[in-house]
Amino acid sequence: MPGQVVLVLQGGGALGAYQVGVYQAMHEAGLEPQWVIGTSIGAINGAIIAGNPPAERLSRLRRFWDSVAYRRAGEAGGYFREWENWARVLSITTQGIPSFFTPSPATWWLGLRATVGLAQSAFYSTEPLRATLGNLIDFDYLNAGNTRLTVGTVGVRNGRMRYFTNRDAPLNVAHVMASAAFPPGFPSVLVDGEAYWDGGIYSNTPLEAVLDDRPRRSSLIFAVQLWPASGPEPASIWQVMSRLRDIQYSSRAECHLERQRQIHRLRHVIRELGKHIPESERSQRTVQELLDWGCGTTMHVVELDAPQLDGNDMNRDIDFSTHGIERRWAAGYQDTRDAIGRAPWREPLDPIEGIAVHRIEASLPG
Repeated sequence: MPGQVVLVLQGGGALGAYQVGVYQAMHEAGLEPQWVIGTSIGAINGAIIAGNPPAERLSRLRRFWDSVAYRRAGEAGGYFREWENWARVLSITTQGIPSFFTPSPATWWLGLRATVGLAQSAFYSTEPLRATLGNLIDFDYLNAGNTRLTVGTVGVRNGRMRYFTNRDAPLNVAHVMASAAFPPGFPSVLVDGEAYWDGGIYSNTPLEAVLDDRPRRSSLIFAVQLWPASGPEPASIWQVMSRLRDIQYSSRAECHLERQRQIHRLRHVIRELGKHIPESERSQRTVQELLDWGCGTTMHVVELDAPQLDGNDMNRDIDFSTHGIERRWAAGYQDTRDAIGRAPWREPLDPIEGIAVHRIEASLPG
């Protein structure tokens, strides 16, 4: 491997089943990540992966996704499928998912303007998730540093992105829940006396945190994208609303990557320029400080884009139907197997270029 193996997971609710398929293919190929970084559902999947020994990770992930699956949906077609989708959305919206979230009666009955305090200012309670994660994540194992975990949050008061990582301090269930606290559906979560929301409302693709990490290390990064940055022009208001969500939650991943490629190229240029400075000058402290901005690390980014299933609409992130989960899981598995089989990171990289991006076309299993 050309460096540490890193798994980067976006937020996207039910779309996160694709991430589990990605991890399964990595696990079967012996590519266990040394670092998992995620936001929202990506933080939940990531915490289950990093918070268990490799032999137990898939079974724990399966337990989580089995617990949130909506089992009353069949596989009807045509108008029956539309009716089933509508019934599922209505059921989840009004009743929640028992192992994940449940309606908060105060908010529903008192109205949107009622002053109920920050902890109650949400449509749902995520206390069921606290118990679910407590049963699925071994925090002693997690904090032993076997696998690095980073979860993205945003401060409610200061509006700043903050990443919590077990490399710097022990993590607990509150850190994971804070990363999944998407408002106004879910309430904020207190961490060390400060309230945090889902980091996805600020940056849903935490790839930049990996590329900006210090000390810099060469990495093979599997970046899982759940929301398409590109898509067809919408032809209805419903499609406009769906396309709007795609653009919002893809979080400008392509722009981040392009900026990071420029920065990394400059680091490699500085490294090359340093070779032309006489040794007598290179030893000077001020020159050393400038040369420290250079590096020789390489980053191979394998971008895995989740497919758009038939009937996808603006409610697809709450498509917890067993059929939807299984299809997304299978797609992530197949796409990652294809990527590992191709192993594009073995291709030679221009010594001036520090980042290579390998995009994998999404598959669509039946």
